[in-house]
Amino acid sequence: MTVLGWLQIAIVLALVVVAAVPLGAYMARVYAGEPTLLSSLLGPVERGLYRLAGVDPSREQGALAYTLGMLAFNAAGVVLLYAILRLQGLLPYNPLGFAGVSPDLAFNTAVSFVSNTNWQSYGGETTMSLFSQMAGLTVQNFLSAATGIALAVALVRAFARSNAAGVGNFFVDMTRSVLYVLLPLAIVTALIQVGMGVPQTLAPTVTAATLEGAQQTIAMGPVATQMAIKQIGTNGGGFFNVNAAHPFENPTALANALEIWQMLVVSTALVFAFGRLIGDRRQARALLAAIAVILVAGIAVTYWAEAAGTPSLVAAGLDPTGGNMEGKEVRFGLAASSFFAAVTTGLSDGAVNAMHGSFTPIGGLVPMFLIQLGEILPGGNGSGLYGLLVMAIIAVFVAGLMVGRTPEYLGKKIEVTEVKMAILAVLILPAAILGFSAIAAVLPDALAGLGNAGPHGLSEILYAYSSAAGNNGSAFGGLSANSPWWNTTLGIAMLLGRFAYIVPMMAIAGSLAAKTRLSASSGTFPTHGLLFIGLLVGVILILGGLQFFPALALGPIAEQVQMLSAKTF
Repeated sequence: MTVLGWLQIAIVLALVVVAAVPLGAYMARVYAGEPTLLSSLLGPVERGLYRLAGVDPSREQGALAYTLGMLAFNAAGVVLLYAILRLQGLLPYNPLGFAGVSPDLAFNTAVSFVSNTNWQSYGGETTMSLFSQMAGLTVQNFLSAATGIALAVALVRAFARSNAAGVGNFFVDMTRSVLYVLLPLAIVTALIQVGMGVPQTLAPTVTAATLEGAQQTIAMGPVATQMAIKQIGTNGGGFFNVNAAHPFENPTALANALEIWQMLVVSTALVFAFGRLIGDRRQARALLAAIAVILVAGIAVTYWAEAAGTPSLVAAGLDPTGGNMEGKEVRFGLAASSFFAAVTTGLSDGAVNAMHGSFTPIGGLVPMFLIQLGEILPGGNGSGLYGLLVMAIIAVFVAGLMVGRTPEYLGKKIEVTEVKMAILAVLILPAAILGFSAIAAVLPDALAGLGNAGPHGLSEILYAYSSAAGNNGSAFGGLSANSPWWNTTLGIAMLLGRFAYIVPMMAIAGSLAAKTRLSASSGTFPTHGLLFIGLLVGVILILGGLQFFPALALGPIAEQVQMLSAKTF
């Protein structure tokens, strides 16, 4: 580790906070229905969309209607994207003549992009037509991110309101998320990325002469527009197979820093917006402090592990730098690669600029564990905030048990309904990850896709289902996942991780909205101080440790022990 490396990390994190504070204030106005700088320009567009869709923006929905509207909208998205992928060979803007993709891959990809996972069992430049990339994948990048934001806003309203029947209108919240937040940010950052060298063209390829005099055909396309929203929307699905390690997706160190900023800014701003919408900014600062403690620790451990390298190679003089550069871009180096890996898994983004399977065992464990903690650091657009609030409910419940009082959070009493639903929500992730991993570890069809044996092979399985159920989308590397078993089961894990979690979360929202919001009293446990921050961090880490440590001990931890004995996989 170097001072320069940490300085790079600190500058990007500081820039995220500097941008997230005003963006959070702006987003709070958007979801409160107040006028903004863009209202005069986008207001007529918004109202026109409501008329076309038959939506009454003044009509509130209860938690059940909000959830059913969200599920119906996303189910339609899965069907439409599945149809686009299956019929790709018959649709326009297919200059390379790609055929429709197989049924299992179409199912996996449709679920992946609608659930904001963006797991890719294919190489984009060799599988997807320009129409599929633009009308299918890029569109869902906007809509899946907007869905997550809308759900988070609904839960925040439930805390902010008193004796209310409604939590908002899903179609209004989703539309405003696209028009006022995601689209402006995507347009601005796409233009910046084009200026940095990211292609934006309908030409599918370009031919270049190599130094040896041969002709090389290089894939092209509308990369910048997909790149912008894949990062702003914490989607992560790359236009190219190697994602953000490709020089057309990530051409320079400055572009790499911009991508990290893009991943973090909206999810961080949502926490600031949460503080404004509930009328207590101290609560937002407490949540951000808890996020920062775990995320910065994850960055530090990953950076340390990769800087230390593989001891046997260092001792043999085969790694004179002392750092593990396997699977990493020399353009970015250890600091930027470790930073990117921790951020993309602390969020639910899934873009990668290095191959996580090539990290040292501990370096690879950290990204996996950050996903398993629930994608809340700060998590995906919206999904990170509502996941963190569910953890906060559990934390105040634990505090109530300690002192023998009915717990409260943000003025709402946390009672049996909220606790049951919160526990149900947090059990979905380990059930999907560990359940599918256990089956895959003994099933021949699943094992045939592994690229490595021993504990590293188990890590490939664990990471795949962690990535799918956590709606992350990054891959450990080495796993050949484009097969009926992997495409189908990973798709099911994505559905469970996204929508099975949302149902109990929205049940919590409906219950809280109907309750009276109480004023703080002398007996109220303060949820904005260091004690609560420590309790929240402890709950997040203990839940993750209890659920996943046995599996991690058989995978990356066992591999780390064997690496110290000069055995690698």
